[in-house]
Amino acid sequence: MSDHQLRTRPPAGPAPGPATPGSRAAVALRAAAPALAVYAAARALGLLAFRAAASAAGKDPLGPLSGRWDSVWYQRIAENGYRYTVTLPDGSVHSDLAFFPLLPALERAVSAVTPLTLGGAGLLVAWTAGLLAAWGIYAVGAHLRGRRTGVVLAALWGVYPTAFVQSMAYTETLFTALAAWALYAVLRGRWIVAGALCVLAGLTRPTAAALIAALAITAAVTLVREYRDERQAGPVLRRNARMIVGVALAPLGWLAYVVFVAVREGGPFAYFDVQAQWGNNIDGGRALAAFIAGLPWPAALGLCAALGLLGWLVALCVRQRQPLPVLVYALTIVVISLIGAGYFGSRPRLMMPAFPLLLPPAVALLRLRTTGRTAAVLAVLACASAAYGAWTLLGPGPP
Repeated sequence: MSDHQLRTRPPAGPAPGPATPGSRAAVALRAAAPALAVYAAARALGLLAFRAAASAAGKDPLGPLSGRWDSVWYQRIAENGYRYTVTLPDGSVHSDLAFFPLLPALERAVSAVTPLTLGGAGLLVAWTAGLLAAWGIYAVGAHLRGRRTGVVLAALWGVYPTAFVQSMAYTETLFTALAAWALYAVLRGRWIVAGALCVLAGLTRPTAAALIAALAITAAVTLVREYRDERQAGPVLRRNARMIVGVALAPLGWLAYVVFVAVREGGPFAYFDVQAQWGNNIDGGRALAAFIAGLPWPAALGLCAALGLLGWLVALCVRQRQPLPVLVYALTIVVISLIGAGYFGSRPRLMMPAFPLLLPPAVALLRLRTTGRTAAVLAVLACASAAYGAWTLLGPGPP
């Protein structure tokens, strides 16, 4: 070898080692960057539209985001713990025990280490969780249908009709982030990670029952199928030990809070009694039927059409053959949202974490001939969502 070759040859270095968790996360973040950018743009548009509308009405643009409705209850818990009740004129008692503890705990922690108030901390948690949720939704969509589908899926979640709640100090973004990443972990076979995320989801919202069901049903089907093929329980259980541990972990967060309320109130079903006082008990859909029956016929027809569209989306998800955990999660969220007796106006918000319902529209949008047309449809939806959010936030009722 010549002296010139020796001088110009790159110096030998250590062989590349295995990717570290940090490097894998960095690669995943770069891949998700387009989805996060589109999602952030949609939510920024919503905030700008609301700020303009609030300024025109002479109202505080931050007040409705962190200082109204459920946000106030979460901040009161963060500040004082569980001790507040209010008695309504009809005699029903609303207790703060109806609200799960993870969001107020995070609000208190963030406020303690930053100059933010509890309201500001709640917004920071919600907005950060929104980005994490968009990332998780992208990851699920990319795993199932490719990166472009993942980007459009995250964008559609950001322009959902009640997506303005994603900019509020509510639990929707936090719960959706935990649920999306738990489902992604299941799809990748990381059952213990999925179970741990499900524990946190169970400390966030009661609809964690949908995530628990998704894990449990998927595991049960897997075990039954493998046992039917092998007729030997021992090897099947050993091979799926991590899945069984993950499923066993999944309900612990939800159960822990239910037990806490039971001990606090002195009754095994106290949590369900608290929810019933709020009107959030399960009635099998009677309240929904009564609400529709009490509407003027044009409004009733419109609502029935919306429910028909929802049913069509569910049918499309089934026809797409979405993986069992994804499908069970989405369907259970929808069912829980429809069979409760709570305030009807909140039901679209309660269904927002069911992001797999948006997978059929995402696939359909990608069938448009050009990327420009897909972007144009998303832009129109973003503007409509922003306008609706500004109108709702300036109204009197809770979302």
